[in-house]
Amino acid sequence: MRRYSATCSRAYPFRVRKRYLPYAPSVRLLWALGGIAFLLAASPGVALFVPLALVASALLALALIVDLARGPARAEIVVERQLPPHVALRSRAEIAYRVRNESGREVRVGIAEAPRRTLRFDEAECVVVAPARSAISARATALPVERGTDAFDALYVWWESTGLGLVRRRAIVEMPATFRVYPDLSAVERYGSLHARNRLIEAGLRRMRMRGEGTEFESLRDYADGDAFRTVDWKASARRGKLMVMQREVERSQDVMLLVDCGRLMNPRIGDQRKLDYAITAALSLASIASLASDRVGVVAFAQRILVARAPRSTAASTRALADALCDVAPYFEESDYARAFRYVGSHLHRRSLVVLFTDVIDPVAQGVVLAELRSLTRRHVVLCVFMNDAAVASTLAAQPTSVDDAYRLDVALGLLSERAIAKRTLERAGALVLDVPAARLSTAAIDEYLRIKSRALL
Repeated sequence: MRRYSATCSRAYPFRVRKRYLPYAPSVRLLWALGGIAFLLAASPGVALFVPLALVASALLALALIVDLARGPARAEIVVERQLPPHVALRSRAEIAYRVRNESGREVRVGIAEAPRRTLRFDEAECVVVAPARSAISARATALPVERGTDAFDALYVWWESTGLGLVRRRAIVEMPATFRVYPDLSAVERYGSLHARNRLIEAGLRRMRMRGEGTEFESLRDYADGDAFRTVDWKASARRGKLMVMQREVERSQDVMLLVDCGRLMNPRIGDQRKLDYAITAALSLASIASLASDRVGVVAFAQRILVARAPRSTAASTRALADALCDVAPYFEESDYARAFRYVGSHLHRRSLVVLFTDVIDPVAQGVVLAELRSLTRRHVVLCVFMNDAAVASTLAAQPTSVDDAYRLDVALGLLSERAIAKRTLERAGALVLDVPAARLSTAAIDEYLRIKSRALL
């Protein structure tokens, strides 16, 4: 799968924000203070603990002064951040840091990022030991949990000497960096033999010839027993004085329009991802496969209004443009206007095309409005409605209820199953193809259905 680049950051100097405490006690200092407090607390029973506590306090004060005087200054610690070239949803990303210690003492450095909407860090901070007058690299891992554009702001850094290490110096590095979390297109490879599908398309699908099928003229030949009557070319037969049969092949470049529902139904989560995330991943995966078959791919993302619209294009750059266009699309808490989306597609597609709608089950209230537009669309185009079902519904139906709560959950699951079945039958009667699969299999199932449509020359 093609990778897309994220923006990398560069180094910025330290700039301390106002009202920010530049010093903090280290763990060693806290343990030392705890020991002195214990001596003072136990002194009523043991008189010797009082002078011990005083001596320890004096030594600790002297050590603090030495540590403050000899500790590395702010200008002697330089931190740089480097973002990965590609950040994909649900694929762990490594953020690299380069710590340069320009002082003459070994220091322990801690780095922490501010919380981000799109990332979930494995560790709260990254700690490394930087030798004197040298540089060292560190890495922090994070799991992208939301698609879209995000930005790093401040980098929180602390350091302390590995010798005394009583005082922890702190600073904030203003280091803005923008990055984008893309759909994880590599996930489709984990759910099936995608490479075999790629070879099928590259080796045969674009050159596949189906006698008596297809839409593109290939050649003429003499009529033979068993040929379908509809394949006879009457004009050529009249010119040559004998029956001639027209052979056709699957058209090499066709239009595929992807409709992505971004309304209320696509907001719930299945596992760690929203339904819209699964739909966008499947749509871009199908677009990548269709581009291998030299098909032109466009996209329309909609809710109550058209959010993104891209006309079908067949270049590799257009596939990257689709990924950029859908990367920041988020679900809306509103009812989707399917009729508007169908009318928009119908008015912009001027040749027979494959229209793939990624959505959840269409609400029964909206079905009446949708069907009128859908029937007019299926007269000219092949329409494929791709639903994603939740594995939780199937597991609820398979389990034996043992309590009242289980019975209620079973009743809700049965209602959802019935609603899906009704929606599927209704759409099929309107002339649409319907695919209803678990969300985890959405990408490969959509690709398989696309290949089936192409191989049967339904376009």
